Amino acid sequence: MPRFSANLSFLYGEHAFLDRFEAAARDGFRAVEFAFGYEYAPVELAARLGDLGLRQVLINAPPGDFQAGERGLAGLPGREADFRRSLLEQALPLAQALRCPRVHVMAGVVARGAERAACRDTFIANLAWAAPYAAQAGVELLIEPINPRDVPGYLLNRQDEAHAIVGQVGAPNLKVQMDLYHCQIVEGDLAMRLRQYLPGGRVGHLQVAGAPERHEPDRGEVHYPYLFELIDDLGYTGHVGVEYRPAAGTSAGLGWFGRYRNAQGENP
Repeated sequence: MPRFSANLSFLYGEHAFLDRFEAAARDGFRAVEFAFGYEYAPVELAARLGDLGLRQVLINAPPGDFQAGERGLAGLPGREADFRRSLLEQALPLAQALRCPRVHVMAGVVARGAERAACRDTFIANLAWAAPYAAQAGVELLIEPINPRDVPGYLLNRQDEAHAIVGQVGAPNLKVQMDLYHCQIVEGDLAMRLRQYLPGGRVGHLQVAGAPERHEPDRGEVHYPYLFELIDDLGYTGHVGVEYRPAAGTSAGLGWFGRYRNAQGENP
């Protein structure tokens, strides 16, 4: 059965951020992920993980000025120095402090009047620059297609685009973060997308949410029990991040998780 990681940037919003680790562990999660968390001391985050027996499986690189609408720096021409500094001074040190094996590098929103092709070229150049530094830190870099309804103007929207970029960069520690919620909105045909992309090892992490409202995975138009069985059948052994907005309280909405809770122990 799939092993799930609770995304603490989305789940347990009824708790203060540092208390979400305990809430997730109490509900049976053995792994967590979150977007940023750079405002907290790494030693404090690491202590929460260690005390609760949790594994951190994913963080995001800094997004830039989030309040101003920035959603990543790696694909923004002219912001190369900002991206590289944030990776070396923030993302990789935090990943190492938390023993987190993956960092999601957000591509960014294409500015009005900017050329998409130039942004793509910048993204590729930054990824090629970053991959060796991440490898030295023992970290895998991920890129994620995000649907343009949730993040209008986001540079990367489709699975084939992401896999083409991974192939063009050619770094063994650069992989795709495949979020089935975003994929459903943009492309659909999820079972065939999984069959196409999971074999071969270029998908480094999966995420799920119900579509179209981004609530629990047992709500909406996607039948996740079938897809979870397919993910197992395809040999995926990583975690599946649950990155959704609870409809009415996180713990109250975990009925879908009951059949999987006892299978959450970590592989050796």
